[in-house]
Amino acid sequence: MLLSPGTKKELKIEAQGLAFGYGAAPVQHDVSFAVAAGSIFAIMGGSGCGKSTLMKTMIGLLRPSAGTVQIRGEDYWAATDERRDEIGRRSGVLFQAGALWSSMSIADNVALPMRMFTDLDDAAIDRLVRIKLDLVGLDADGSVMPSDLSGGMRKRVGLARALALDPDIIFLDEPSAGLDPISARRLDDLILDLRDGFGTTVVMVSHELPSLFAICDDGIFLDADTHTPIAHGSPSELREKCRDPTVHAFMNRENPATDAPPGNPPGDPNGGSPKARDGARR
Repeated sequence: MLLSPGTKKELKIEAQGLAFGYGAAPVQHDVSFAVAAGSIFAIMGGSGCGKSTLMKTMIGLLRPSAGTVQIRGEDYWAATDERRDEIGRRSGVLFQAGALWSSMSIADNVALPMRMFTDLDDAAIDRLVRIKLDLVGLDADGSVMPSDLSGGMRKRVGLARALALDPDIIFLDEPSAGLDPISARRLDDLILDLRDGFGTTVVMVSHELPSLFAICDDGIFLDADTHTPIAHGSPSELREKCRDPTVHAFMNRENPATDAPPGNPPGDPNGGSPKARDGARR
């Protein structure tokens, strides 16, 4: 298991030897990592490397072709369908663009998981919906439709829905994508508040560097060329220390063909992949 230095906390998620994709060719293989309780864990990499696909293996949308995913110590894909549903209800998901039901008000969107998976009466659900909307900083009328909101506000409603069942793990797929810098910063601050105030563990797919550096304390970098992870660690650590040309270029917004430093020696925990060493020899 690949862990970042100093990781001693309870582990919420452990992946070992994952391979996944669509059809015969895997998108990624040999993917191993661990997510500590209370961490904001980044899944990083360029477009098309499999970031969102990896997240799907952790939320029940795609069965991996090899390897295991343990959620809170349970082998997720070895469990029965019923047990996987139970595990999933203890996690929340914010999909890209919020994925709100356009025909439902924002209050009904947030209430939907409560109506589906709890025995609460309408009055209790209404009170909880207001609490969740307040939690994400929205004082809008619950009867407002998603089409009447800005992109940042729709993301907040999506996050409120992800928090509807009080999960201890939330998965965020490109939460800052399409947002202006101020809205993105506010969403980053909200994610930090959830972690610091409630101990929520966050797994975040993103290529937005400001958000990655501002809030993520651990992560994994997926490579589209080798179809394997090539670095582990926080975004800030990878920016400062990782010498893999692809990772260095991504984290510093440089051209890997001309600006990257030489590769790490073999065995470096922050990089040093075969591709990096090949680049160093060239």
